[in-house]
Amino acid sequence: MRLVTYNVEWFDALFDDDGNLQENQEWSARRNITRREQLDALGLVFQRLDADAIMIIEAPDTNRRRSTEKALVNFADRYGLRATSAITGFPNTTQQEIALLYDADKLRVRHDPQDSKAAPRFDTEFEIDLDIDARADRVAFSKPPLELAVETMSGESLRIVGAHLKSKAPHGAKGREEVMRLAIANRRKQLAQAVWLRRRIAAHLAAGEDLVLMGDLNDGPGLDSYEGLFGRSSVEILLGDGDGAEMHLYDPHAAEALQRRLGAQPTTARFFLYDEKRYLQALLDYVMISPGLRARNPRWRIWHPFDDAECWQDEALRASLLVASDHFPVTLDIDL
Repeated sequence: MRLVTYNVEWFDALFDDDGNLQENQEWSARRNITRREQLDALGLVFQRLDADAIMIIEAPDTNRRRSTEKALVNFADRYGLRATSAITGFPNTTQQEIALLYDADKLRVRHDPQDSKAAPRFDTEFEIDLDIDARADRVAFSKPPLELAVETMSGESLRIVGAHLKSKAPHGAKGREEVMRLAIANRRKQLAQAVWLRRRIAAHLAAGEDLVLMGDLNDGPGLDSYEGLFGRSSVEILLGDGDGAEMHLYDPHAAEALQRRLGAQPTTARFFLYDEKRYLQALLDYVMISPGLRARNPRWRIWHPFDDAECWQDEALRASLLVASDHFPVTLDIDL
């Protein structure tokens, strides 16, 4: 079984309101890349991935006029993918949905949101004391995680959760003090979201369920200059570093980054910094698995056009990965 997480930058801009692909020479939302160029690049990448299920972060929008599922099914049909079924959860207002594109001949999938006092449904609010004022703060997800109950055709069951945690960038801030204030507030909110999500994960693990957490966490050990104020990154919270081994999630790239604070680290995203005229690379995308799944021969791979030897040697794939998105796919091949 091949599972993938892939953040596709502004996928929504490649479709019209009827979910049809805009295969034209107009500019996409990616700089100096046309819609046709981005679509064809994505088509080739998805074909090469040949996945049983792809958790798409920043999937096409759902609203009164647009449908995430319709757009993704049209995309899969256009490029001849075997993953031709799509499912979403709670829609959001950011034009960046979380959706799973999957092969219905291999998997049965349903949206199955959970709700408890410790971790309410992800389309509601979560109360937590984020500071030291002894007052509960209310936190909401701008992009509620996608909770799926999944069954293989052989009858094995697991939970898959897709997540896109909020960025900590202090957008709109003016002046050093406001930048610092907003950055700390955004980081506090993101860590609260991680605590909320971790409680849901812990409940599934305590029930003995196999679980995969996939997505863009917009965070990693050492990535944020304010991390020291709070002690842990969102990634460490979600992995469950303070719990017993039976309650831990695992991702080898996260483990490597945690062990190696200095020196080269795996990366899944590449952004151009226009003011500095250089690229910034970061580890943002993860596929974390529960202890039971670690016994199923899991193999992870970041499809990085420069770091992965096969991607580098395949010129068409290398070029397509760079055109398709500012993130690169992460695959998990596992015996299910």
